[in-house]
Amino acid sequence: MNHSAEQSSLEEMAPEKFDGTMACVILGLSFLVGAPGNLLVIWTILRHVKQRSHTVVLILHLAAADLVVLITLPLWIYSLAYSWVFGEACCKAMVYVINACMYSSVFLITVMSVERFMAVRYPFDSVNWRRKKALNKVLLALWTAAFLFSIPVIPTQVVGDDYGADHCLYRSYTSVTQELVCVLLETLVGYILPFSILVVCYSCLCSRIAQMTFKSKRKSTVLIASVVVVFAICWTPHHIGNVLSLVNLAIENSFPETAHSLENVRSTMAFIAGAMGFISSSVNPILYMFAARSFRSSLSDTGIQKLFRHISSTAPGEGNREVSFVSKRCNNQTSSSQCVLESKDQIDILIQMCENNPS
Repeated sequence: MNHSAEQSSLEEMAPEKFDGTMACVILGLSFLVGAPGNLLVIWTILRHVKQRSHTVVLILHLAAADLVVLITLPLWIYSLAYSWVFGEACCKAMVYVINACMYSSVFLITVMSVERFMAVRYPFDSVNWRRKKALNKVLLALWTAAFLFSIPVIPTQVVGDDYGADHCLYRSYTSVTQELVCVLLETLVGYILPFSILVVCYSCLCSRIAQMTFKSKRKSTVLIASVVVVFAICWTPHHIGNVLSLVNLAIENSFPETAHSLENVRSTMAFIAGAMGFISSSVNPILYMFAARSFRSSLSDTGIQKLFRHISSTAPGEGNREVSFVSKRCNNQTSSSQCVLESKDQIDILIQMCENNPS
């Protein structure tokens, strides 16, 4: 099978399908809003947040992944307006990096959500997770997996001719099997499996968020949940298109008319899917700004600075008020045997904290 009109969000914005001017406007707005916004997030965390919790570190990596995607947009805008003049090697490399950032984003959001789940449901286990300093290993594995899963892009991404102009918008598959494996891998690893984990985590948290004693932890959890929801909304159309392509591959020989109808549906929704894929990289800073409104105090100490400090101060192992409260109670006692907890499985961790903070 030669040029397949599936896969990347870039490809879904092919000139013969859509108005190139509209595509350029959407990508331009995404760049103008998202690039400065993610730069601000990165600069704020690196410059103004000294004690960074796991959540803030994950937000930092997420902003970096989004920024890498967004800084490629000027090249794509030029390509859509005129033609791709940067060669096939550059085409493959850039789409490969964008795919890797897509995978890393969904992996980061999944880890972030699991961390929130642990912080709410098992706060003392979260302290152990922080003490083991496992985050660097998780991040290394996460980014490595993202780049490995993106490898199929390299041999399949091609520069195609459209009405006399070259565009880096297509993938060429040598067989139906190769196309099936590539599309299925992206859909399973990049969407179905991660979001299954997210659904389980937030289903378990729904009943607990409203009951949280500390509003600070509730605010942090709601913010992360909003990032997850927006990411899901932005990427769902793209993966629905992938699913339609899989169904089309399965039935195109047996039911050609139905397969043709499905392809028309996929083509119709492709512009929305492609645009929303890029919008997802620019929307998170807006969410942070919105959440930071209640923290705004002065020009020298902006709301977003206080937001990230707040998230770090309420995260497990990084100044968590609940843990600090228990630790303070232990410090005020004459012996660790006087430290009292409501849950029996928290005894061991509390004793350690008391021993580490003798009166």
